[in-house]
Amino acid sequence: MQSVAVFCGANTGNQPWFAEAATELGKTLAERGIRVLFGGGSVGLMGVLADAVLAHGGPITGVITDQLNDLELGHPGVHDMIVVESMAERRTLLIKGTDGVITLPGGYGSMDEHFEALTLAQLHQYRKPVGLLNVRGYYDPMLQMLGNMVENGFLKTQNRELCIDAATVPELLKKMTTYEYNAVAKW
Repeated sequence: MQSVAVFCGANTGNQPWFAEAATELGKTLAERGIRVLFGGGSVGLMGVLADAVLAHGGPITGVITDQLNDLELGHPGVHDMIVVESMAERRTLLIKGTDGVITLPGGYGSMDEHFEALTLAQLHQYRKPVGLLNVRGYYDPMLQMLGNMVENGFLKTQNRELCIDAATVPELLKKMTTYEYNAVAKW
């Protein structure tokens, strides 16, 4: 992998392990020379991730909307910053040309980005790994819901496997580097 989009919260959450995971991911990606594309923010896990990448000399690109940039939420240390008009444009640019996606804990925005990548993968428009860093079980209810979708006939079992999950950074990166795209037709 040469580049990865990282989706994560604009808040740090209420437990220290969320920021610890973002720091570890940023450091690990920087040490491996993997370019990080992220939401461009200086706040929340986005800021923690960017700080870790920058502290370890890694390449990083931010993609932020003009609305968020006008609120002075753009990370001042990220010099490769792309400012766009809409969240839809932001999502498209974040994954364009990347070798994978990683979603850290987050809220609506992170879920929107994560599920857009999975939808594109299911439609054969994105054939790279879509990873979910399930920090201390944060995403367990969502993973259970994916199983429920399969059980009730709304998601094919093979396409459920498009969402790669792991509890640790090393485990997730290992799964992503050995990933083989294998989606089936939705219909």
